[in-house]
Amino acid sequence: MAAWSDLTFDVLEHISSFLPLPDHYRFGAVCKNWRLISKQRRHPPAPQLPWLVLEDDKKTRTRKFYSLSEAKHYSLDIPELHGRYIYGSSHGWLFAIDLKLTGILINPFTRKCYELPPFPVWDEYNATTLIEFGCYTFEEMQTLLVYKAILSHDPKEKSDFTAMIMFGVKNEPAFWRPGDSSWTVIDGLGYSMDDILYYKGNLYLVAACNLLCVVDFECKPKLVEVGIEIPARISVGESTGIQRFLVDFNGQMLLIERTGHSVENYKVITDGFVVIEPNLEQNCYNTWYDIDGYALFLGRNACIHVDSCRLPKCKKNGIYFTHPTESQSPDEFGFHDLGVFDMITNKIMGTFYSVEKVFPQVDSPVWITPNPW
Repeated sequence: MAAWSDLTFDVLEHISSFLPLPDHYRFGAVCKNWRLISKQRRHPPAPQLPWLVLEDDKKTRTRKFYSLSEAKHYSLDIPELHGRYIYGSSHGWLFAIDLKLTGILINPFTRKCYELPPFPVWDEYNATTLIEFGCYTFEEMQTLLVYKAILSHDPKEKSDFTAMIMFGVKNEPAFWRPGDSSWTVIDGLGYSMDDILYYKGNLYLVAACNLLCVVDFECKPKLVEVGIEIPARISVGESTGIQRFLVDFNGQMLLIERTGHSVENYKVITDGFVVIEPNLEQNCYNTWYDIDGYALFLGRNACIHVDSCRLPKCKKNGIYFTHPTESQSPDEFGFHDLGVFDMITNKIMGTFYSVEKVFPQVDSPVWITPNPW
């Protein structure tokens, strides 16, 4: 019987095509031949559940991640992320900001990195001026300056991608493309924005009142209302709509309203979600009561959806959510409101992550789909 180390390269390549990301590295540690196959990286990692990006460990200067599929933590040495706050995730890339309020876009698994220009003026003042006035500390401004960021495309696949952020008190939109020296601010409508989505070549935003807008790029970029009349609140019962998400779900736009209630110390606890599909052609919308067996992962990331049938540990028709808080104490920073909502039973099924108190939680958890090659 042949030894494992003597398996032919074509057999080893076939085996590697079934491996998720962590197993690729374990595979390459077996022997020299297996390591050669692992380094060729001819197959992308097998599908797995998204990871959570957690806190920066100041002692080891590593970034902590949590694999939902394995229920296991990983500490990765990514010097570019040390001391930085994560404010967005899209296509496997992270947006991060340091205490000097400079931003980067980085793939944490390849360490390919883009330096971002200074952020736009915030509420008629730049961030440094507000700090000098004593309104905020650098630590506070680091978490408040940008609410969310997404990408139009994976930078590994399209070099002329667009990065989009929501910044300032009203989460105003702005965009940047490689080669630009500054962010281009999009003229708003005076509403506070909740989410941003790149969908079929257009940039959409949704306001806190469920107002759906699209960016008109002719002349000076500005927001224009989409003519769909959506109630300011699409949920029912005692819960209040506290946040909205826009999702590109297999080519269909979805608008999702998170409902919840307030408790002590200004905390907000999630009660559930309502999912609708805006029909941009007929100017109406339909309510969804399931998502075809898929699962959604919502938070400060560009929404991720996965096919639960391919991932046995994933909750079918489940909405996995994190809480993008900026105001909790260090030991609860966004970790008080994590869970899985079942669209079929219309109930929250509990949490997917037990908070460890070993390290202070100073970053809100953010979903990411590893995109190493």
